[in-house]
Amino acid sequence: MTITVTGATGHLGKLILSELQGHDVRAVARRPEAVDGVDARLGDYDRPETLTNAFAGTDTLVFVSASDLGKRIVQHRAIVDAAIEAKVGRILYTSITNADTNPITIAREHEATEELIKASGIPYTFLRNNWYLENYTANLAGTVEHGAVLGSAGDGRVAAATRADFAAAAAVVATTEGHDGKAYELGGDQAFTLTELAEAIARRYGKPVVYRDLPVEEYAKALESFGVPSGFAQALAQSDAAIAQGALDVVTGELSRLIGRPTTTVEEFLQKS
Repeated sequence: MTITVTGATGHLGKLILSELQGHDVRAVARRPEAVDGVDARLGDYDRPETLTNAFAGTDTLVFVSASDLGKRIVQHRAIVDAAIEAKVGRILYTSITNADTNPITIAREHEATEELIKASGIPYTFLRNNWYLENYTANLAGTVEHGAVLGSAGDGRVAAATRADFAAAAAVVATTEGHDGKAYELGGDQAFTLTELAEAIARRYGKPVVYRDLPVEEYAKALESFGVPSGFAQALAQSDAAIAQGALDVVTGELSRLIGRPTTTVEEFLQKS
């Protein structure tokens, strides 16, 4: 059984490839020369003509969602069309928590992609991933230095897990049967508030760190001042507003059941950061 992983040079794609070691696996990427150890083919989400050949002979396509906000529906349609043309056996798509009802703005692109996949007639599984813990540690040194976690999430809880946890689940679903037609709501075993995250960071580094809740527009401006592009900053701030209303407070236990162990806690993750 040939398993093809898209976005193979990205953070999640790399981890999924690692989890699939020992299987007949192929990598698809814009820069296939950057992939080591497996058959790698050119497949560019913005160049549909590269995709059908990249997917030829694929039994299971692990479709890692694109990262270009606002462009993903077009890019994802190209992926699905190529999967149809290449006669892919099944598709596993990395979506978002409750994609069909989630108020977070970026969920609309995931919802639309899920509909495209359903309409394709190809057997599918939706891996509806919650937030990555890494979302909160990309600038951990700055957080500790300034003593503050910024956001607009209020007391909303997030069932985040590590990319490694999500990658392990994708590999399990890719290599086992019984998942067709399912939408797995995947996330951490314990949801947390950003206040609790700040407290965990303070304990880990032995320095005072607090959560500073900001109005959405103020938070977006703060992100822009850190170099985040305006559109992405707005999307992140709006996501926090939805988190405040419970959009990512979804604890199902499905991730830990798939990977056969508890998900990584905030404290465990910080110990490795």
